[in-house]
Amino acid sequence: MSRLPVMVAALVTVVLGLGVRLLWDGPVSKYAGDALYTVLIYLLVLLVWPRVRPWAAALTAAGLSWAIEFAQLLGIPEVLRPLLGSTFNPPDLFWYAAGAATAWAAHIAYRSGTHG
Repeated sequence: MSRLPVMVAALVTVVLGLGVRLLWDGPVSKYAGDALYTVLIYLLVLLVWPRVRPWAAALTAAGLSWAIEFAQLLGIPEVLRPLLGSTFNPPDLFWYAAGAATAWAAHIAYRSGTHG
């Protein structure tokens, strides 16, 4: 897979994440942000490993998101809290899985089109 569409998708994902935070408050922005965080990880996996199978990218993205969430139980260093969070929240685990599944589905749809 070409890296340019992946970089564009990553940029769009960041803009969507920031836009959700600007436009909404509360659970909508929080859980959309969680899902988009995992989508971004999925895209970063594709940038590093362009030939990865979509299911492997989804499992990697969800697994990394879950690992970061569980690391919050042990304490995230202060300097990393804006990026990685600081409080374990069990519902986040669902939204990470939802983000990984959405990225996987979008990747499959993209590949099944004329994009190879």
